[in-house]
Amino acid sequence: MASRAFVIHVEPKGRTASARALRDAEARLAEAVGLTAAIQLDVVEAQIAPLARPIPATLLGSGKVDEIAALAKAEEPEVIIVNAHLTPVQQRNLEKAWNSKVLDRTAVILEIFGARAATREGRLQVELAHLNYQRSRLVRSWTHLERQRGGFGFLGGPGESQIETDRRLIAGRITRIKKELETVKRTRGLGRQARKKVPFPVVALVGYTNAGKSTLFNRLTESEVLAKDLLFATLDPTMRGVKLPKGTRIILSDTVGFIADLPTELIAAFRATLEEVLEADVIVHVRDAAHDETAAQKADVLAVLEELGVPSASKSAGRPMLEVLNKIDLLEPGQRAGLLGRKGEVIAASALTGEGIPALLEAFETAVTRGNITLTLKLDAADGSDLAFAYRHAQVLERRERGDKISLSLRVHPDDLGRFESRFPKKIVLEQGSGSRS
Repeated sequence: MASRAFVIHVEPKGRTASARALRDAEARLAEAVGLTAAIQLDVVEAQIAPLARPIPATLLGSGKVDEIAALAKAEEPEVIIVNAHLTPVQQRNLEKAWNSKVLDRTAVILEIFGARAATREGRLQVELAHLNYQRSRLVRSWTHLERQRGGFGFLGGPGESQIETDRRLIAGRITRIKKELETVKRTRGLGRQARKKVPFPVVALVGYTNAGKSTLFNRLTESEVLAKDLLFATLDPTMRGVKLPKGTRIILSDTVGFIADLPTELIAAFRATLEEVLEADVIVHVRDAAHDETAAQKADVLAVLEELGVPSASKSAGRPMLEVLNKIDLLEPGQRAGLLGRKGEVIAASALTGEGIPALLEAFETAVTRGNITLTLKLDAADGSDLAFAYRHAQVLERRERGDKISLSLRVHPDDLGRFESRFPKKIVLEQGSGSRS
């Protein structure tokens, strides 16, 4: 049977009107309940705790602390989740007052990540984030940390306390994990360099957790990546090749979902994973169009991208950013029709039903071929190796045959133009306005 849990969302009374307009307290409480359910806890009580001003010792005021203490005494929950960031002292004091284990928002997210990480890289990243979090909380550990003990050199010097030993061991483990993650980073870098030589453009899916990225990824790649109605169902990045309608090949990347108030420990620890986003040729922001707080979720995702070094106006870096309004199957027919009729870089779609997917693939193709160069190549029909070269290194837009001659209309990546010019010095003609080598 699942452990019983309380969920307390702390809502500051002084939040600005713009913040309240984007995200209300009830929605934040519902999200906290969803996070709690994601670690298999049975939520038996959920409430909002208004906060006029934070109390250094307990965060919450004494009246609210006593009220929850009385409720906890009657219900006896195994854990109480506080949807806010608690200092180590606040966490310790609340545990004493409520006689129950207390976890804050960061700890819950770390718990989810620890349960879901499947690859060695993912587990390393989670452990690093967890150690950074725990290092500041050794002050709240149990009484054995207060004991002094003699040491044998390798266990700690004479008189070193257990808490000092633990801190030293944690620091050593953090150093080792960072070195291992640097190896992962180098390996990823080599992988990216190899892909650039192909070259297949990388299209990265980003978005709020549970926006439907993995379902969309599965629809586009015919894969079976875990896709559930759960917060943080995807943690480890997945990449698959996709052939677009006009023949362009891309690599599609599914990444970890973002969330409001994402712990800084996780942003730092998962930077190696999110480098796939930093290096992507096109970023696709997947939104849950049916969610009541879709605008707030969009703002949260863009804020995290900014923190990672991806400007929200991504065009300034010469990189397209597309926006996908997913889950339109959950909308009223009128709303759905209105979204499907929109033009531009916002595409409405349903990963579940497939509605809008053809338009999305066309948008991918337009985005990744934006800087490509169009040329005409004329060959003899008998030039099998040259034909194979053209099909391998370019997108064939049109093929015309007349007698023993073949004329190909090609779209070529700027990096590959030199190959064609050196191999076919007198057989290619660049189309006007098709771009340049830059």
